[in-house]
Amino acid sequence: MHLGAFMRPVSLHTGAWRYPGAFADANFNFAHLSAFARKLEAAKFDAFFMADHLAVLNMPIEALRRSQTVTSFEPLTLLSALAAVTERIGLVATASTTFEAPYHVARRFASLDHLSGGRAGWNIVTTSNPDAARNFGMDDHVEHGERYKRAREFFDVVTGLWDSFADDAFFRDAESGIFFDPAKMHRLDHKGEELSVAGPLNIARPIQGWPVIVQAGQSDAGRQLAAETAEAVFCSPRTLADGKLLYADIKNRTVKAGRDPDHIKLLPAAMIFIGDSVEQAQAKRLKLDSLVHYESAIASLSIALGHDASQFDPDLPLPPIPETNASKSGREQVLRLAETERLTVRQLAQRYGGYAGLAFVGTASSVADEMEAWLDERGCDGFNVVFPYLPEGLHDVTDRLVPELQKRNLFRKEYAGTTLRGHLGLPRPQNRFFGGQAVQP
Repeated sequence: MHLGAFMRPVSLHTGAWRYPGAFADANFNFAHLSAFARKLEAAKFDAFFMADHLAVLNMPIEALRRSQTVTSFEPLTLLSALAAVTERIGLVATASTTFEAPYHVARRFASLDHLSGGRAGWNIVTTSNPDAARNFGMDDHVEHGERYKRAREFFDVVTGLWDSFADDAFFRDAESGIFFDPAKMHRLDHKGEELSVAGPLNIARPIQGWPVIVQAGQSDAGRQLAAETAEAVFCSPRTLADGKLLYADIKNRTVKAGRDPDHIKLLPAAMIFIGDSVEQAQAKRLKLDSLVHYESAIASLSIALGHDASQFDPDLPLPPIPETNASKSGREQVLRLAETERLTVRQLAQRYGGYAGLAFVGTASSVADEMEAWLDERGCDGFNVVFPYLPEGLHDVTDRLVPELQKRNLFRKEYAGTTLRGHLGLPRPQNRFFGGQAVQP
């Protein structure tokens, strides 16, 4: 079982910073974040994943004033600092293909890979939030299909830039005065429908060949992009049945794309509450949910729908919602939940204002049972753990759940390698311009 730690910036739950004993400034306090990373590394987690958002004014101001996400570190800056205080845990960051330039993304992630000794991962996102567009000179958000078309070409450019130099290009011969062999440098000269990039990249090939490629979309376009490019998929099925369908679909698409399905790992997001009893764990969740104010709740629902929900009668069912350029998979999940559980707008908002995704709530043993079932029934290859509040929620997982998983031989007791590819059992890709075989883990 693979375990990543989902930090956005430290928890997805709106009420996390208000929970008794929680560090209210955890998302913008490097001392706290470095302690979390070291704790996760001691528990042998595969990766520390820093998600990102590119807009502050993405909700009504009455909700924004209650949100911990209003300030957080830029992911690559934070992970570069964390690389200096950790040794083994993978470091994964989000970078948008819609608003970034491929040369910048390639250079930053290659740098992180070298700084960390081969522990970098790039989470490819197309950025679904329309408020972000206005921070990058656009009045309207880029259409959904167009974003994924650009993302596919963007991947080809970035990985091509990572292959700018052969692994043995830099021999640094002081006697002859020759630093590198120009014959082992490739100029990309990419001219596509969306992008034009000359190259080569001004940094040696990453230690891992390429940083691990992660993808998080679940729409049809997102699944196809994952099948063609990703090596880990951060997804959000809410039930084992949904997880099995998603797992089978993406693995089958991966085979059709000519790739080994074992070289793509599906890691659903899962919030975990651990108690001495199931009842105690449930009480923790109820306490946390009670800390979500309706102003924040309705804003979260609006984001998930891509439509302003504050205009709806809170005590009536959700009315028909038109499609937008926002996340399609997220919208569909909201509509399905509202219909399945016959929730009013208020009830739906309260769920989304806290955390509406997959959650395991119970003792260390009962939660391990559920996680094992997901693994055995091919609903996942592991989980991207969401902590309900920090530090207590993180300590519950690392000190109570992880030993239970280790006792069952479901999770490592020691790291077997030093790179993120090694942790995930992924091969080092061959250089497309200078040949050589992919190196198996």
